[in-house]
Amino acid sequence: MKWVDQKWEQVFFVLAVLAVSFIISRLLRFLIGRFIRSAAQKLKVDPTRYNFFKNAMDFIVFLVAAIIIFRSIPAFRAVGTTLLTGAGVLAAIVGFASQSAFSNIISGFFLVIFKPFSVGDRVRIGQLYTGDVEDITLRHTVIKDFENRRIVIPNSVISNETIINSTLTDEKTCIFIEVPVAFTAPVAKAMEIIQQECLKHPLCIDNRSPEELTKGEAVVMVRIITYGDFGMQLRGYAWAATPSLAFELRCDVLKTIQERFLQEQIEFGYPGRVLISKS
Repeated sequence: MKWVDQKWEQVFFVLAVLAVSFIISRLLRFLIGRFIRSAAQKLKVDPTRYNFFKNAMDFIVFLVAAIIIFRSIPAFRAVGTTLLTGAGVLAAIVGFASQSAFSNIISGFFLVIFKPFSVGDRVRIGQLYTGDVEDITLRHTVIKDFENRRIVIPNSVISNETIINSTLTDEKTCIFIEVPVAFTAPVAKAMEIIQQECLKHPLCIDNRSPEELTKGEAVVMVRIITYGDFGMQLRGYAWAATPSLAFELRCDVLKTIQERFLQEQIEFGYPGRVLISKS
């Protein structure tokens, strides 16, 4: 009976340590979140550091709880001694098994220290993933794409990819309004229409520098960028306050340009071939 009572005491002790650890973890997360929210504007605290520190705090609390359990229960202490005896083999096994996990954790620390992006930034990772950074954890980064789906990418993968950050220092975005027109179309009139439709849109902003103002450059520049088998490719350079607004601007302006081209009878460019027959 004494042996059974001792086992139950150990079970209750483990449960109590885990319960206290869980309560401490929740309490720390709440206190950290409350402090950061109240002082964010005054201290200009980066939310990336807050989320990463919050996850790291959970890891530390439960690691301490595991150490306390192993050091307090004789049976676990014996197991720990046995494991330490074969430390060489154990280190090799753990090293191979957790190589990816440690790589993600180290990469996560580098992401927080060097800050190629923060929570809330709009980024493109490599050539495949684009969206807003929603969270950075010890192991992975969560990106919300434009379809409201979450893309979970290991930190080690992000560290090896090219990162395009649209909001790192300046959110203003130059969006390309590209329209193909036929070789026979009045190009000056087509360029004027593209410029007018961009300027009429409420999201279009004037981002000219003092030097550009002195030179008298237009708010929206339109240029011929290439000739192709479809005709001429015109490109308008319009500015918006954020990447999201720039995307909205481009969609709206492309619609109004198409309507104006039809009214002015300006022919769009399309792929064609000229066949010459000789007798």
